Amino acid sequence: MEDLINGLNNIIWSRALIVLCLGAGLYFSIRTRFMQVRGFREMIRLMLTNTSSAAGVSSFQALAISLSGRIGIGNIAGVATAIAFGGPGAVFWMWVMAFLGASTAYVESTLAQIYKEKDDQGRYRGGPAYYIEKAMGQKWYAWLFAAVTIVATGFLLPGVQANGIAQGMTNAFGTPPAMTAAVVVALGFIIFGGVKRIAKFAEVVVPFMALAYMLVALVIMFLNYEQLPAMFMLVFESAFGLHAGFGAMLGLAVEWGVKRGIYSNEAGQGTGPHAAAAAEVAHPAQQGYVQAFSVYVDTLLVCSATAFMILSTGMYNVVGIGGEMLAEALPGIEAGPGFAQNAVESVLPGYGAGFVAIALLFFAFTTTLAYYYMAETNVAYINRKVHRPWLIFVLRIVLLAAVTFGAVRSSGMAWTLGDIGVGLMAWLNLIAILILQKPALAALRDYEAQKKSGVEDFTFDPEALGIKNARFWLRRQDGLEPVLPDPDASVLRPGKDDG
Repeated sequence: MEDLINGLNNIIWSRALIVLCLGAGLYFSIRTRFMQVRGFREMIRLMLTNTSSAAGVSSFQALAISLSGRIGIGNIAGVATAIAFGGPGAVFWMWVMAFLGASTAYVESTLAQIYKEKDDQGRYRGGPAYYIEKAMGQKWYAWLFAAVTIVATGFLLPGVQANGIAQGMTNAFGTPPAMTAAVVVALGFIIFGGVKRIAKFAEVVVPFMALAYMLVALVIMFLNYEQLPAMFMLVFESAFGLHAGFGAMLGLAVEWGVKRGIYSNEAGQGTGPHAAAAAEVAHPAQQGYVQAFSVYVDTLLVCSATAFMILSTGMYNVVGIGGEMLAEALPGIEAGPGFAQNAVESVLPGYGAGFVAIALLFFAFTTTLAYYYMAETNVAYINRKVHRPWLIFVLRIVLLAAVTFGAVRSSGMAWTLGDIGVGLMAWLNLIAILILQKPALAALRDYEAQKKSGVEDFTFDPEALGIKNARFWLRRQDGLEPVLPDPDASVLRPGKDDG
């Protein structure tokens, strides 16, 4: 069975998917005229000025939900794995994937906004399954994506997060995996509160945990400042096959950099659009900008923080093409949280293992919440015609069981199953958005034209842009979808204004 699963993973994550991920990112960067560079200031502005409503969360909350999914085990254990099997140069290719992937994130998230709808409880729902059906007209393909996403985010990927938490807690405190699983499952009952509760939890926890983690990374880099020039030289030389020790790993550096890059920042994977569709915005392109920024936060900030801690302290192992050890600073430590824990411990003795374990707990737990929301959205898609409320309950039980199972199984199998889930979603979504890109590009041109003309109240008229089946926005144009006040908005929070 293990050989079969590994073989399936190798087929899904062949060089073809690597080329597709990088090629799509480059193509969308050119088609959007590198909006990820031109629109950087607009990303920041939009993230902090949009409001929530009775139907949708604020842009900041949607960003927080999206970052919950992006900032997880991949930012710590995933970076360590990329270095272990792709060499230090894999970090550079993670950066490349983030830069190009920001434009991919714009396209998929804008499509999710254009084709979003309201569910039977008046909440916004959307994502790849919705825009595949409405824009492509291929319902079987939409159902296929929905089914794959429910399995991946409802069962396969939560197990990876739980495994990382258990591994980190065992390394730091000797906590048995079963005990860790029990704690995470108890905390996991927050999913029964739905998207509003998840959004409120995420908007508080995600910024705090990311800033705290990066602050510790800055302290370690400051204390190791003499190693920084050599560290950057090592990354760039290894990335292009020029380093004496890791030069033969050029292909692996690209493969593992892209593989772990898309696992971490999720650009093109089809996960981010679910949170993007839940946001209350005046124009679909606005949330596209915000979601593009989330890719930067994930990889260029949080993943880089992990990489710099590991590389500046030299606390890593690298396995060569033939299985020989090209670098072995940590004998007996497998690729995972242990690299980062030993890195922090080498500079801050007595604090490293515990700090990284706690960071992992927050990162992986909030990611699990985001995965639940993605799975729930696809169950809601399948449930649109025939209401089956029991399916949501079954999903919650399955996810909690996956967390329990993932905490106690081997890390190798957990990552392999997670890679299969990520890879299948990426294949299906990237093909879809390459076919369906025109509405997202039209929305970008329309938004930039309105912004250039100095309008104060942005509007979106899909018919004027030649976009069909954007029913929600047509109804808003006709005054049938007013923005109703959020009944839970009792306090002013980031992402809300007082206007």
